[in-house]
Amino acid sequence: MGRKIWVKVDPWDKKIATTALEGGADALVVPAGYSDTAKSLGRIQTVSEDGDLKIGTDVVYYTVTGSADEEEIARLAREKKVILACSDWTVIPLENLIARGADVIAQVESIEEAKTAFGILEKGMDHILYNPSDAADLKKAMAVLKSETEAVELDIAEITRLIPLGMGDRVCVDTCSEMKPGEGMLVGNASSALFLVHSESVDNPYVSPRPFRVNAGPVHAYTRVPGGKTRYLSELAAGDEVLLVNHKGESAAGIVGRIKIERRPLMLVRAKIGDREISSIVQNAETIRLTDPDGKPVSVAVLNPGDKVLAATEESGRHFGMKIDETITEK
Repeated sequence: MGRKIWVKVDPWDKKIATTALEGGADALVVPAGYSDTAKSLGRIQTVSEDGDLKIGTDVVYYTVTGSADEEEIARLAREKKVILACSDWTVIPLENLIARGADVIAQVESIEEAKTAFGILEKGMDHILYNPSDAADLKKAMAVLKSETEAVELDIAEITRLIPLGMGDRVCVDTCSEMKPGEGMLVGNASSALFLVHSESVDNPYVSPRPFRVNAGPVHAYTRVPGGKTRYLSELAAGDEVLLVNHKGESAAGIVGRIKIERRPLMLVRAKIGDREISSIVQNAETIRLTDPDGKPVSVAVLNPGDKVLAATEESGRHFGMKIDETITEK
């Protein structure tokens, strides 16, 4: 999962609670006795003395005074979720806590503090408790914080060869988002080299546009998901998150609504970035499109050697979807 945002609604405020739900909050921290009231507004996890997660038993608050608190926080975090209050996030080496596996949550009171907490903890901390001043402040914060995901560096790849293959099982990913022109998903044979496969947001004579869909590739292929990770297309299921990326490298988390796996004719696409060769397999059909450097969809049926498309590459390998500093060769 990507960023996790809890919202503090203590004292109870129905307008703030409703705004949090509509903004996509992951949990509400509410006063004792208000868990059922919060749940009457929508399905949401509650944190309270009598909530789904209980204050004192499952969750504790800790006021950070300096780096000397690290040991105590790490000890507490072995058994509970720890909400940290801190006036200066540089006073404690939070990366050390994350390396220890500590489940720590930064308590913040503004968009700026939230961005700082997310930004300086890029090695792993992705969980905050937001304490809003009012519903308007919360609405703005949720819109900003939920929409911001990692920037993706895209390279220009030159097509070198296209080879029709036999039949195989390919995966269509239907998301709960309508993608715009120039937007799709990153898919490839190797986790370190993923092509930008364009969404089906294009008019064509065969079928109506389906801007929520990416006809991504075969079951073995990798795709990028939020948090800098990759997953096999065949692993995805309804409710999972995928990374939606446009030709500028801007990304957002998308929710999978449905996966369709069907047997279809396939095509191998080979390309190069400098001296590096990359590849992917796609369905051999006119409606399958990669993305050119200007964000325009290019059908694989008319691709030719020398054409340019967008891809995301990285030098390090991955293990179970996590980026690692190890060279792994995938052909």
